[in-house]
Parts: sequence; C-alpha cells; structure tokens
Amino acid sequence: MAVTIKRAALIVAGLGVLSFILGVIAENKKPEAGTPIPGKGVVICKYPRDPSLALGYLSVAFLMLSTIAGYWSLFYPYKGKSVPHSVLFQSASFFVFFNIAFRFTSGVAATLLLWPTITEHLHLIRNVHHNPTTTCPTAKTGLLGGGAFVSLDSALFWLVALMLADNARHDHFYDVEKHSKAQVLPDGC
Repeated sequence: MAVTIKRAALIVAGLGVLSFILGVIAENKKPEAGTPIPGKGVVICKYPRDPSLALGYLSVAFLMLSTIAGYWSLFYPYKGKSVPHSVLFQSASFFVFFNIAFRFTSGVAATLLLWPTITEHLHLIRNVHHNPTTTCPTAKTGLLGGGAFVSLDSALFWLVALMLADNARHDHFYDVEKHSKAQVLPDGC
C-alpha cells in the first residue's frame, strides 16, 4: 500500500477533524464551577467529574499529529520522486499557505487548546484556597471551542498547502521531462 497524495490528505483531514470534535466536546463537557466547601480558614473546591481534561489533551495530541502529517505530506517523495524544497517554495501561494498552516494556525490552535486545559488541570490539582470568598473557578469558557475551530482551520490550510505542493510537483516534473526531451532531440529535427 503505497502512500499517495490522496491518502496523505485523508490522514491530515481525519486527524484535524478528530481534534476539532474532541475540542468541541471538551468545551461542552467543561463544568461551569466547582462547589466550595468551607473549612477552618480555607475553602476546598470540589469539582464534578471533568472529562474535558482528557478530551482537551487528546484534542491537542490529534492537532500535533495532524500538523506532523501535514508537514510530512508536503515533502514526501511520492512514487519515489522527490522535489527539492526550493522548487516548492518558489510558489508564492505555497509559501503563504505553508507559513499560515505551520507558523500561525497550528500554534494558535495549540495555544487555545492548551491554555484552558492546563488551567482546568491546575484548578483540579490546587483545590484548597486560603481566601474564604473564593467561588471555585474553572477555565475560561469558549477557549476550547475556539481552539477546536482553529485546529480544523489548521488542517484545512495543510490540505491547501498539499494541493499547491502537488501542483508544484507536477509543474517541476513536466519541466524536467520537457527539458530532458529537448536535449535528446538532435538539432534541426
């Protein structure tokens, strides 16, 4: 089973959609607040069972896998033919979409998914407060959902970059083939 551009695109898209779905479910399952239990000079926050923690971390993991698969798919030597990176980056469209996918959307999605997940994790671990008026907060609402949507955007930008890389590959091999045929033909034919 050889790797084709279509299979690589399906892998990138599938991982991106999984990251999106897990992020949206994590946002919907996140508790609104904990229950404060007053004690002697402290307040202990008891939180309900929270699957958003595991779902948030899984969403980040699938985002990273989608990003790795997207990056790998651009430079993989399909059918045993590799293309120099400089050929791909000569295309302005490829350069723009590659940088948006790699430097912007993947990073923003990871930030928006990790920030509330880690914050929620810290709230669950550090649940004893010395402030008697604490309200047992949870992570900011909406960040996981926003991160999930940006994660899906990241996968889509990787797919566009893959499409542009495929076009650059075809153009490169066409030019190489045309140039080699021109050298084989004798002058005057």
